[in-house]
Amino acid sequence: MPSVETLLIFAALSLGLAATPGPNMLYMVTRTLAQGTGAGMVSLMGCQFGSLVIMLLAAAGITAALFAVPYAYDALRIGGAAYLMWLAWQCVKPGAQPLFAPVPLPREPAARLFSVGFLTAALNPKVALFYVAVLPPFIDPTGNVLLQGIILGATQIIVCTAFDAALVWGAGGVSRFLSTRPGWLAVQRYVLGAVLGLIAVKLATTSRA
Repeated sequence: MPSVETLLIFAALSLGLAATPGPNMLYMVTRTLAQGTGAGMVSLMGCQFGSLVIMLLAAAGITAALFAVPYAYDALRIGGAAYLMWLAWQCVKPGAQPLFAPVPLPREPAARLFSVGFLTAALNPKVALFYVAVLPPFIDPTGNVLLQGIILGATQIIVCTAFDAALVWGAGGVSRFLSTRPGWLAVQRYVLGAVLGLIAVKLATTSRA
Protein backbone atom coordinates (compact mmCIF):
# COMPACT_ATOMS: atom_id res chain seq x y z
CA MET A 1 0.00 0.00 0.00
CA PRO A 2 1.55 3.38 -0.99
CA SER A 3 2.16 5.82 1.84
CA VAL A 4 0.08 8.98 2.22
CA GLU A 5 3.10 11.06 1.20
CA THR A 6 3.58 8.98 -1.95
CA LEU A 7 -0.10 9.30 -2.86
CA LEU A 8 -0.06 13.07 -2.36
CA ILE A 9 3.06 13.54 -4.49
CA PHE A 10 1.67 11.26 -7.17
CA ALA A 11 -1.68 13.08 -7.08
CA ALA A 12 0.13 16.40 -7.59
CA LEU A 13 2.03 14.90 -10.50
CA SER A 14 -1.22 13.55 -11.95
CA LEU A 15 -2.67 17.04 -11.74
CA GLY A 16 0.31 18.28 -13.73
CA LEU A 17 -0.38 15.62 -16.35
CA ALA A 18 -4.05 16.62 -16.51
CA ALA A 19 -3.13 20.29 -16.95
CA THR A 20 -0.67 19.56 -19.78
CA PRO A 21 -2.35 19.96 -23.19
CA GLY A 22 -2.63 16.74 -25.16
CA PRO A 23 -5.00 14.74 -27.39
CA ASN A 24 -7.49 14.01 -24.59
CA MET A 25 -7.79 17.63 -23.52
CA LEU A 26 -7.98 18.85 -27.10
CA TYR A 27 -10.80 16.42 -27.92
CA MET A 28 -12.85 17.26 -24.82
CA VAL A 29 -12.45 21.03 -25.15
CA THR A 30 -13.20 21.17 -28.87
CA ARG A 31 -16.29 18.98 -28.41
CA THR A 32 -17.48 21.11 -25.52
CA LEU A 33 -17.06 24.37 -27.42
CA ALA A 34 -18.71 22.95 -30.55
CA GLN A 35 -21.55 20.91 -29.02
CA GLY A 36 -22.02 21.92 -25.38
CA THR A 37 -21.18 20.71 -21.88
CA GLY A 38 -23.12 17.46 -22.19
CA ALA A 39 -21.08 16.38 -25.20
CA GLY A 40 -17.90 17.31 -23.37
CA MET A 41 -18.84 15.16 -20.37
CA VAL A 42 -19.62 12.13 -22.57
CA SER A 43 -16.27 12.62 -24.30
CA LEU A 44 -14.63 12.84 -20.87
CA MET A 45 -16.12 9.51 -19.77
CA GLY A 46 -14.85 7.85 -22.94
CA CYS A 47 -11.36 9.23 -22.39
CA GLN A 48 -11.22 8.09 -18.77
CA PHE A 49 -12.45 4.60 -19.63
CA GLY A 50 -9.65 4.35 -22.19
CA SER A 51 -7.16 5.52 -19.54
CA LEU A 52 -8.49 2.85 -17.14
CA VAL A 53 -7.79 0.09 -19.66
CA ILE A 54 -4.26 1.39 -20.29
CA MET A 55 -3.64 1.68 -16.53
CA LEU A 56 -4.63 -1.94 -15.82
CA LEU A 57 -2.46 -3.23 -18.66
CA ALA A 58 0.47 -1.07 -17.53
CA ALA A 59 0.16 -2.20 -13.89
CA ALA A 60 0.34 -5.84 -14.97
CA GLY A 61 3.28 -5.18 -17.29
CA ILE A 62 5.21 -3.19 -14.69
CA THR A 63 4.74 -6.01 -12.19
CA ALA A 64 6.25 -8.50 -14.62
CA ALA A 65 9.14 -6.18 -15.55
CA LEU A 66 10.23 -5.35 -12.01
CA PHE A 67 10.41 -9.03 -11.10
CA ALA A 68 11.96 -10.31 -14.34
CA VAL A 69 14.44 -7.66 -15.50
CA PRO A 70 17.50 -6.60 -13.44
CA TYR A 71 17.75 -2.83 -12.91
CA ALA A 72 14.27 -2.35 -14.43
CA TYR A 73 13.36 -0.03 -11.54
CA ASP A 74 16.25 2.37 -12.21
CA ALA A 75 15.69 2.26 -15.97
CA LEU A 76 12.02 3.16 -15.55
CA ARG A 77 12.91 5.87 -13.01
CA ILE A 78 15.32 7.58 -15.42
CA GLY A 79 12.87 7.15 -18.26
CA GLY A 80 10.14 8.75 -16.17
CA ALA A 81 12.34 11.73 -15.38
CA ALA A 82 13.17 12.18 -19.06
CA TYR A 83 9.49 12.03 -19.97
CA LEU A 84 8.60 14.68 -17.38
CA MET A 85 11.32 16.96 -18.73
CA TRP A 86 9.82 16.49 -22.21
CA LEU A 87 6.39 17.46 -20.86
CA ALA A 88 7.95 20.53 -19.24
CA TRP A 89 9.43 21.53 -22.60
CA GLN A 90 6.05 21.08 -24.28
CA CYS A 91 4.64 23.61 -21.82
CA VAL A 92 7.24 26.32 -22.37
CA LYS A 93 8.32 25.87 -26.00
CA PRO A 94 7.49 28.78 -28.34
CA GLY A 95 4.75 28.58 -30.92
CA ALA A 96 2.18 26.62 -28.90
CA GLN A 97 -1.29 26.77 -30.44
CA PRO A 98 -4.23 28.17 -28.40
CA LEU A 99 -6.25 25.31 -26.88
CA PHE A 100 -9.52 27.15 -26.28
CA ALA A 101 -10.07 28.61 -29.75
CA PRO A 102 -13.61 27.71 -30.93
CA VAL A 103 -13.59 25.18 -33.80
CA PRO A 104 -16.72 24.49 -35.88
CA LEU A 105 -17.47 20.75 -35.76
CA PRO A 106 -20.49 18.67 -36.81
CA ARG A 107 -22.72 17.35 -34.03
CA GLU A 108 -22.08 13.73 -33.05
CA PRO A 109 -24.29 11.23 -31.15
CA ALA A 110 -23.33 10.25 -27.60
CA ALA A 111 -22.16 6.76 -28.59
CA ARG A 112 -19.68 8.20 -31.09
CA LEU A 113 -18.48 10.84 -28.63
CA PHE A 114 -17.77 8.11 -26.07
CA SER A 115 -16.09 5.72 -28.52
CA VAL A 116 -13.87 8.41 -30.04
CA GLY A 117 -12.96 9.57 -26.52
CA PHE A 118 -12.07 5.99 -25.58
CA LEU A 119 -9.84 5.56 -28.64
CA THR A 120 -8.26 8.99 -28.13
CA ALA A 121 -7.11 7.97 -24.64
CA ALA A 122 -6.28 4.36 -25.46
CA LEU A 123 -4.02 5.46 -28.33
CA ASN A 124 -2.66 8.52 -26.54
CA PRO A 125 1.12 8.10 -26.05
CA LYS A 126 1.04 10.70 -23.26
CA VAL A 127 -1.20 8.44 -21.13
CA ALA A 128 0.73 5.26 -21.92
CA LEU A 129 4.12 6.87 -21.24
CA PHE A 130 2.89 8.27 -17.94
CA TYR A 131 1.91 4.83 -16.68
CA VAL A 132 4.96 3.03 -18.03
CA ALA A 133 7.63 5.64 -17.23
CA VAL A 134 6.35 7.78 -14.34
CA LEU A 135 4.31 5.37 -12.22
CA PRO A 136 7.00 2.69 -11.51
CA PRO A 137 9.35 4.86 -9.40
CA PHE A 138 6.51 5.42 -6.92
CA ILE A 139 6.13 1.68 -6.36
CA ASP A 140 7.95 -0.16 -3.57
CA PRO A 141 9.36 -3.29 -5.25
CA THR A 142 9.34 -5.15 -1.91
CA GLY A 143 5.55 -4.85 -1.57
CA ASN A 144 2.58 -5.94 -3.68
CA VAL A 145 3.60 -4.30 -6.95
CA LEU A 146 0.35 -4.96 -8.82
CA LEU A 147 -1.84 -3.60 -6.01
CA GLN A 148 0.32 -0.49 -5.65
CA GLY A 149 0.18 0.08 -9.40
CA ILE A 150 -3.61 -0.15 -9.43
CA ILE A 151 -3.97 2.20 -6.42
CA LEU A 152 -1.63 4.78 -7.95
CA GLY A 153 -3.28 4.44 -11.34
CA ALA A 154 -6.71 4.89 -9.78
CA THR A 155 -5.41 8.01 -8.04
CA GLN A 156 -4.31 9.43 -11.38
CA ILE A 157 -7.65 8.67 -13.01
CA ILE A 158 -9.62 10.27 -10.15
CA VAL A 159 -7.48 13.43 -10.24
CA CYS A 160 -7.66 13.71 -14.02
CA THR A 161 -11.41 13.07 -14.06
CA ALA A 162 -12.00 15.86 -11.53
CA PHE A 163 -9.74 18.28 -13.40
CA ASP A 164 -11.19 17.45 -16.80
CA ALA A 165 -14.76 17.75 -15.51
CA ALA A 166 -13.99 21.24 -14.20
CA LEU A 167 -12.34 22.03 -17.54
CA VAL A 168 -15.39 20.89 -19.50
CA TRP A 169 -17.81 22.85 -17.31
CA GLY A 170 -15.69 25.98 -17.58
CA ALA A 171 -14.46 25.66 -21.18
CA GLY A 172 -16.72 28.39 -22.53
CA GLY A 173 -15.79 30.88 -19.82
CA VAL A 174 -12.09 30.01 -20.05
CA SER A 175 -12.19 30.49 -23.83
CA ARG A 176 -13.71 33.96 -23.46
CA PHE A 177 -11.29 34.88 -20.65
CA LEU A 178 -8.14 33.84 -22.53
CA SER A 179 -9.27 35.46 -25.78
CA THR A 180 -8.87 38.85 -24.11
CA ARG A 181 -6.02 37.98 -21.69
CA PRO A 182 -3.41 35.87 -23.53
CA GLY A 183 -0.83 36.68 -20.87
CA TRP A 184 -2.59 34.35 -18.41
CA LEU A 185 -2.07 31.43 -20.78
CA ALA A 186 1.67 32.12 -20.88
CA VAL A 187 1.85 32.28 -17.07
CA GLN A 188 0.05 28.92 -16.76
CA ARG A 189 2.42 27.31 -19.25
CA TYR A 190 5.61 28.51 -17.54
CA VAL A 191 4.45 27.68 -14.01
CA LEU A 192 3.40 24.19 -15.04
CA GLY A 193 6.63 23.66 -16.98
CA ALA A 194 8.70 24.67 -13.95
CA VAL A 195 6.79 22.31 -11.64
CA LEU A 196 7.16 19.36 -14.01
CA GLY A 197 10.87 20.11 -14.44
CA LEU A 198 11.47 20.17 -10.68
CA ILE A 199 9.64 16.87 -10.20
CA ALA A 200 11.72 15.37 -13.01
CA VAL A 201 14.94 16.39 -11.26
CA LYS A 202 13.71 14.92 -7.97
CA LEU A 203 12.73 11.67 -9.70
CA ALA A 204 16.09 11.37 -11.43
CA THR A 205 18.05 11.92 -8.21
CA THR A 206 15.99 9.59 -5.99
CA SER A 207 17.59 6.18 -5.58
CA ARG A 208 15.80 2.89 -5.07
CA ALA A 209 16.85 2.86 -1.44
